[in-house]
Amino acid sequence: MKPKLILVFSFFCLLFTKSSSQNADINILRDINLNRNKNLDGTMRFISNTVAPIGFAVPVGLMATGWIQNDKALSKKGYVTGASLLLAVALTTTLKYSINRQRPFDTFSDVDKQADGGGPSFPSGHTTVAFATAASLSFAYPKWYVIVPSFAWAGSVAFSRMHLGLHYPSDILGGIVIGVGSSFLCYKAQQWIK
Repeated sequence: MKPKLILVFSFFCLLFTKSSSQNADINILRDINLNRNKNLDGTMRFISNTVAPIGFAVPVGLMATGWIQNDKALSKKGYVTGASLLLAVALTTTLKYSINRQRPFDTFSDVDKQADGGGPSFPSGHTTVAFATAASLSFAYPKWYVIVPSFAWAGSVAFSRMHLGLHYPSDILGGIVIGVGSSFLCYKAQQWIK
């Protein structure tokens, strides 16, 4: 009798949690997207568009500088940063097409889409890359003057994706977890190998 009771209770908890969390997800997105300062739309698009160049430039720049200066430690930091970005992108792409969640502007007609966004929604690829870059830099250079600007930039990228109506808050949270997690795994793997 107890297993059945636990199963029924679990089912209702899951049902309630899923519906209330989806409501919270869209309500938070609507608060951000529909009540936004529209004068910032161009700035938010610019911030979103910085992800690919910065995500590429950081590991390549570290590796190239290390190679030019014959600094193996610096080159290793570039390799670890690049590996964390590759892992983050691989995990995000796999999850995106496995879960196949529709974008908020496709599901809810009132969400005001202000930039291009293709493919499935969960998790946010821009957020993943931004947080993987910020976390990798923070692990490589654990100084406040690296950590604060890195995560400020990553946080502004995450916010811009909701401001522009392209992602739910849960997509952003998933991107943060994958980005930081992949950087942490690569950083720890590099320490274990060493």
